Amino acid sequence: MTLLLRRPADFRRMNQVLEAAFNGWPFTGEGPDLVTSAWVPATDIFEDAEGIKIAIELPGLAPEDVKLTIENNTLTIRGEKKQVAEEKTTRVHRYERSYGAFERSFTLPTTVDNDKVAARFEHGVLTVALSKAEKAKPREIEVKVK
Repeated sequence: MTLLLRRPADFRRMNQVLEAAFNGWPFTGEGPDLVTSAWVPATDIFEDAEGIKIAIELPGLAPEDVKLTIENNTLTIRGEKKQVAEEKTTRVHRYERSYGAFERSFTLPTTVDNDKVAARFEHGVLTVALSKAEKAKPREIEVKVK
């Protein structure tokens, strides 16, 4: 396939397509969650009336390999997956598993109570439960009749 760019508008369009394709790419430093490592564990974030849950896949790690901090409404999860020495062979056909340090940071809404945070590590998944402040939880207001 040959791509011909002849006019300035063609270059602008090509630039827009590339920006859209790589917007928030992990190494650009853009987007809501700045990624600072090559290994980026997959994360799911859920919210209900009681709070927010963050589930992050950390296969091969132990709870002591992970550190959580909250500062200025930012939750930071750091850790390191160390490469286990493999048996010496004459040929390596493929290395696909990721190793090394990782860091994920999440800006928390002001509705989260930073004093009510719980973390659980089970089957290679770290689940962080962040409770909402009482004032942020939905409440029902009774309508009175005169």
